[in-house]
Amino acid sequence: MRPSHHDIEPSRRMRTRGKGDSAVTANHPFEQLGTEQLREHVAQQLRRTRQRSALLTDSVDDDDLVRQHSRLMSPLVWDLAHIGNQEEIWLVRDVGGREPLRTDIDELYDAFQHPRAQRPQLPLLGPTEARGYVGQVRDKVLDVLERVPLEGRRLTEHAFAFGMIVQHEQQHDETMLATHQLRAGAPVLEAPPPPAASAGPLPAEVLVPGGAFTMGTSTEPWALDNERPAHTVHVDPFFIDTVPVTNRQYQRFIADGGYDHPRWWSEAGWAYRQRADLTAPRFWTREGERWLRRRFGMTEPVPPDEPVVHVCCYEAEAYAAWAGRRLPTEAEWEKAARFDPATGRSRRYPWGDADPTPEHANLGQRHLQPAPVGAYPSGASPLGVHQLIGDVWEWTSSEFHGYPGFVAFPYREYSEVFFGDEYRVLRGGSFGTDAAACRGTFRNWDYPIRRQIFAGFRTARDARPDELG
Repeated sequence: MRPSHHDIEPSRRMRTRGKGDSAVTANHPFEQLGTEQLREHVAQQLRRTRQRSALLTDSVDDDDLVRQHSRLMSPLVWDLAHIGNQEEIWLVRDVGGREPLRTDIDELYDAFQHPRAQRPQLPLLGPTEARGYVGQVRDKVLDVLERVPLEGRRLTEHAFAFGMIVQHEQQHDETMLATHQLRAGAPVLEAPPPPAASAGPLPAEVLVPGGAFTMGTSTEPWALDNERPAHTVHVDPFFIDTVPVTNRQYQRFIADGGYDHPRWWSEAGWAYRQRADLTAPRFWTREGERWLRRRFGMTEPVPPDEPVVHVCCYEAEAYAAWAGRRLPTEAEWEKAARFDPATGRSRRYPWGDADPTPEHANLGQRHLQPAPVGAYPSGASPLGVHQLIGDVWEWTSSEFHGYPGFVAFPYREYSEVFFGDEYRVLRGGSFGTDAAACRGTFRNWDYPIRRQIFAGFRTARDARPDELG
């Protein structure tokens, strides 16, 4: 179970100073819920999440469900049964202590046993059988939820295991949404367009002051192991883009020969750009003087004011170098998103501690595209940085490692086995990320070559002494 998807090393921009003080981190709404209210909240989250899974799988016929639309992705029917299998293993067998339903399929749906490219050749459950299986599992899970004590075990405290499974299913829903983007054929998904920009003219960049802040969390009940523990990190002053890089800005990079000049690219990035013949973001095509994109079965002009999406980390680095800037580190991104200079504390989200609403961010497949920059002024951080949550995952320059004091929980394969220099951290979530699987501390990771994910970026630069007043 993992998302689509840095020991904090001392550096000039970022220095660890020991364990953070939980007194300066956010309180969670769970603290106001009684046990029965928490059970009802979990049940609502499970139902809401399953409705999304059903939408993504019921919107196509059985042939589409079993077809592999890209070797990068599983057949949709694999994702569906895998969701049910993980739910059975953790909630029915472990938390509930119930008899297994289908131990015979555990190996089939173990993501570590079978690479995505090989999954169509497995004897997978068919669409009808997969739907029946996940329904049976869910019935047992709801019974477990009514009866199990939500205390006494770390796995059940604050219903953590149930929250882990909600997040797991939502992560696979986003993966299935990416599969829909890769499938050929007529559109099958519908959603209203995102809101228009309403923030008015915004500055190009925002100064984030230097100093210490609390990164990560030790108090968020459903936070995953790689988000923990809270710890104090020092970040030197820097400037960060007020909004993500837009399609209009990225087109200037293309027009200036950005894909043709190796000086903008890292050695690994240039090698991949040549090997993969990159010339524009994935799903873009040129028609005369204009750029078009394919989006969930539709072809349309590229909207100039939306954040660019479907670019890999190497493309983001090249753009940043061309612009005379760089990608932010993960710590810089989180400080820009969470730090409140008035109180010195780290918020749960840029706008505060309250859960996201449609006024705060473009999340949860509510819209099937990023919103124009400036569309969510209510979601801005105290420093005035916009759209840090939702719209597009944002590449950072940081590799994926555990925080100081990291402890794997509830199993090493969620995070720890991925630590190292192969993966880059992404932050903030996308329009396809659900609010349950997105926080100011949430960490996603993927290979720097990945382009099918809903990823964009914003850039940063070091602050000069004369800019600090």
